[in-house]
Amino acid sequence: MTDKPEVMSGESLDIAALRRDELKQLFPSVFTETKDVDGNVVSSIDFERLKAELGTFSDIYEGRRERYGMEWPGKRDCMKVIQEPSRATLKPCPDESVDWDTTKNLFIEGDNLEVLKLLQKSYYGKVKMIYIDPPYNTGNEFIYPDNYQETLDTYLTYAGLLDDEGKKFTTNTASEGRYHTKWLNMMYPRLFLAKNLLREDGVVFVSIDYRESSNLRNLLNEIFGEENLIFDVSVVNNLKGRNDREGIATCHENLLIYCKHEYNPVGLPLSDDKKSEYNQIDENTGAPFQWRDLRKRGGADTRKERPKMYYPLYVNSMSGEVSMDCTDEFDVAVYPVKSDGTDGRWRWGKEKTAENISKLLGKKVSNRDKWNISYKVFMSEEGTERRVTPKSIWLDPKYSTDSATKALASLFPKLDAKKFTPKPIGFLSDIIEQSTEQGDIVLDFFCGTGSTGIALMENNIQNGIDRQFILVQLPEPISESLPDEYKSILTIADLAKERLRRFAKEKNSSGLTERDLGFKVFRLDKSNFKEWEGKREFSVDTLQQQLTLNVESTQTGASHEGILYEILLKAGFEPTESVESINLNGKIVFSVAHDALLICLEDQLTEELIDDVIALEPMQFICLDQGFQGNDQLKANTAQAFKARSRDSEAEMVFKVV
Repeated sequence: MTDKPEVMSGESLDIAALRRDELKQLFPSVFTETKDVDGNVVSSIDFERLKAELGTFSDIYEGRRERYGMEWPGKRDCMKVIQEPSRATLKPCPDESVDWDTTKNLFIEGDNLEVLKLLQKSYYGKVKMIYIDPPYNTGNEFIYPDNYQETLDTYLTYAGLLDDEGKKFTTNTASEGRYHTKWLNMMYPRLFLAKNLLREDGVVFVSIDYRESSNLRNLLNEIFGEENLIFDVSVVNNLKGRNDREGIATCHENLLIYCKHEYNPVGLPLSDDKKSEYNQIDENTGAPFQWRDLRKRGGADTRKERPKMYYPLYVNSMSGEVSMDCTDEFDVAVYPVKSDGTDGRWRWGKEKTAENISKLLGKKVSNRDKWNISYKVFMSEEGTERRVTPKSIWLDPKYSTDSATKALASLFPKLDAKKFTPKPIGFLSDIIEQSTEQGDIVLDFFCGTGSTGIALMENNIQNGIDRQFILVQLPEPISESLPDEYKSILTIADLAKERLRRFAKEKNSSGLTERDLGFKVFRLDKSNFKEWEGKREFSVDTLQQQLTLNVESTQTGASHEGILYEILLKAGFEPTESVESINLNGKIVFSVAHDALLICLEDQLTEELIDDVIALEPMQFICLDQGFQGNDQLKANTAQAFKARSRDSEAEMVFKVV
């Protein structure tokens, strides 16, 4: 039994290792153990055995030299970017936040590629809906770097957190040979990582214009699978049209919708016009309803297509009541005959019709020897109001760009809102409404001025529920000269944060809501811990040696709060989890998620403290290696004590140092 603790990784989730583990679960027999040049035992994949496991499919795939797929220069480098873990961190900014101690919402300022990597451990498979409005590749300044080696440093330079070493963001004009490939290289890794965060029933909505619509669809087909395309919706957002194309006034943009595996939309609430159609009142329950034709109309509406749904119903000519059986009282036979005299079909089969026979009514067509059968559709079923399915074209004044700029201007009256191209709140609210429910998480990693956060909070207020948002925005400088009133707003991220703060203040001052209108602000930055020297890949023993050499593992000036949240994040806990400071034997220990994770940042650990920690039976206990002050015996005893307690309690308890 080893007497060494597990060394906590200072990196984000290793995507390549995760994929290998998934493959090993499916095909354990294809993994073999070999020795590398240094004599270390390593695991490798026997690809010949894997092809044998896959059978004829692998033969077909290997023999086909020309394959259907999407290729572009730099695609292989995209995968390298995806597989390269991040050593960055998210530094807490309580002073910029609202309701820091209680809110479940997140606003993260930073490059979304690094941020998505850092969110992998905490939010893997937890996000219900993603909405993004990525750069439309208009040929203007290309904010996101075409850089495969130093993404974090490039970002830090851009954000003014590092000295300028010549790194800069380039333009992406149509005259360049890599006009489309730069955009694809930017989008591919971000969408790939975003998919990992989605739940199995999760869904992604992406707004895009004509320039990259086809490329984006091909990209999403590759990442999500063409079979998971829900629809390519046309959203009319400017009825007047924009004269940005010769001979065409553009009045819409596309909304691509893809699910991860299974998507069960909840639909949209009834509009006032739709509610007015339920203009009948049930005499027994007093519930509003409307009559609808029982004969199927539209696709697959013939007897030939659904022969079992062609059968007679019998009507009482005096009362209009309907029966399945022909009697003296029910003597008028009615068949689902189409208007052209051909045989149609009912909407329901015999069994469902028999169960709902009391909801049917026969009506004679005026001046014709013909009867129709109608059925009751109630506005509410079992206490839940009926909802409607969105159509393939979205057309509503609340989807307009004018409504978007008015919403932004309402909180910033002296701002020229049009220059910031915000998204319409009504449009985003409908996306949130149809795809999420109580407790769901919504992610927008191109959040711009924060419209998604505003829409989510507004929708939560209207529906009396709580969903959570994660917003990510690059601190893109605002080039326009703003009025003195807004002089503290230097970047788009600043504008989004201030917009969220003003919205929360406005709603809270009304006293009409108890919803979560707060948000925690974090900023992407370098790790609070020292970089390891040499190669990134180490054995546990080698890594332990590195830790020993760096007695002080933390960076000079690193705050306890920053260290705490970096450990919390890289241990796989959400940054919004509850954190409580507790005193154990005179030492401060941070309890995360009600003792699920205990973190101690003290510089001198004691045996008594360790005993108190173990008694709380946390899932994980993480401390600074320097806290043992070179006392290897105490460290070894701690590791053994955690293993022994795990066996006794039949629940794994992990002890890590960092």
